[in-house]
Amino acid sequence: MDKLSLAKSLEDIASLLESGESLNKPTIAVTNFLSELGLDNVNNAVENLKNEANIIIVGEKYTDEFEYYEAKDDATNAEVIEGLFKEGKIDAAVTMHYPFPIGVSTVGKIIAPANGKEVFVANTTGTNDTNREKAMLMNAIDGIIAAKANGVANPTIGILNVDSARVIEKKLKELQDNGFDINFAESKRGDGGVALRGNDVLAASSDIVVCDSLTGNVIQKVFSSFTSGGFYETTGSGYGPSIGEGFYTPVFIVSRASGTPVIESAIRYAIDSVKGNINQVSKDVYADAKKAGLEDILQSLEAKKAESSDTEDVKVPDKEIVNASIGGIDILEIEDAITSVHKAGIYAESAMGCTGPVVMVSEEKLEDVKKILQENNYIE
Repeated sequence: MDKLSLAKSLEDIASLLESGESLNKPTIAVTNFLSELGLDNVNNAVENLKNEANIIIVGEKYTDEFEYYEAKDDATNAEVIEGLFKEGKIDAAVTMHYPFPIGVSTVGKIIAPANGKEVFVANTTGTNDTNREKAMLMNAIDGIIAAKANGVANPTIGILNVDSARVIEKKLKELQDNGFDINFAESKRGDGGVALRGNDVLAASSDIVVCDSLTGNVIQKVFSSFTSGGFYETTGSGYGPSIGEGFYTPVFIVSRASGTPVIESAIRYAIDSVKGNINQVSKDVYADAKKAGLEDILQSLEAKKAESSDTEDVKVPDKEIVNASIGGIDILEIEDAITSVHKAGIYAESAMGCTGPVVMVSEEKLEDVKKILQENNYIE
């Protein structure tokens, strides 16, 4: 930290001690009228944080203390927020609905019940790409951006054990091998690995949980409202900031069922992200990823999808006893992996193990099959 930054920080601390107000306050737009739980549900959160941020109300007027812009539905709410960004009046927004373009999605934040640790869920709404695997790869990058902007200097990444998890693990390791800074987490289960099970999410085995947006949305909702019966979100920081390459208007999403504690935490999430310079962090992380070959890796996922659509009849070798297994293959690739073994004239079967699909082969041919799978990039 340089002398000027240090001086500003000390001045800000002095102001907080003297008046309870920060000099370095971000300006946050907060939508108050779309909640299923009423205006007070949002307004109470705004009241609690008025000394930590300059808050602009979008929706219905609260008090004369707050600048206010009228909005009556989802469309006018989005128009007002977009206009405030364009005019440079706000640093971020917290709202219950926003139409993100493809290429932009949000990183939520939950509280792990095992230890109270905050965990970033990448991602929870929106989509980075119509190709599932490309979207999940970008989700990992967005998760790193959100974590770093919120003070986690070297966040750990785990990949939820869902479809495409093994593919994403391989592609992220390619990025890492090319110089991109990724710190992989280790599952707390006995067999370890980057793939996270439900136990790992509960225990916060990683700072970031990478998954597809639909799964992430479910995780966010369950963790936020499991203590209330589902219709009032009590914990966590909402569905998080919108992040995407070249997208520098961070909109933090909360649910219409988010209670005052969650909305308050979401506003704090926005404050911390702005103070952590999330837009600059996004520029820097994407630049580093591109230097490490991100675009080529994304293109390889597109090419793999095209290749998998070309069907080919392959004769299945004569059946034999299979008593050895090979794991680490994505469920969406398991049948193609089996076909690659059959092409080599070796019999193999697919089965499902505790942590995902496995290729079953005879013990005598185990090493030969491993080489085949490695040559075809199904395993490391």
